[in-house]
Amino acid sequence: MSLLGAFRKRPAAETGARARVADIARRLGGFSPEVALTVNEIVCADPACPGTETVILVMPPGARSRACKVGKPLEAVTEEDVAAALEC
Repeated sequence: MSLLGAFRKRPAAETGARARVADIARRLGGFSPEVALTVNEIVCADPACPGTETVILVMPPGARSRACKVGKPLEAVTEEDVAAALEC
């Protein structure tokens, strides 16, 4: 598989779930539009990891970025999960 073949188009459900989690994080965190947020689902190979986890990356301008993790797949993340993750 070529490097370009490794990139895939995101299914609409995954895109919607990312937007849902980002919206929850923005609202609960009180982040202004200037704060960049990304939401990604990753598979962690480390035995100490839960396997599939969701990472909310909070990137305020002029400040250090922080990664807030939820030990669940993207589709399973709840508002309560996001609230707890933002305490990182």
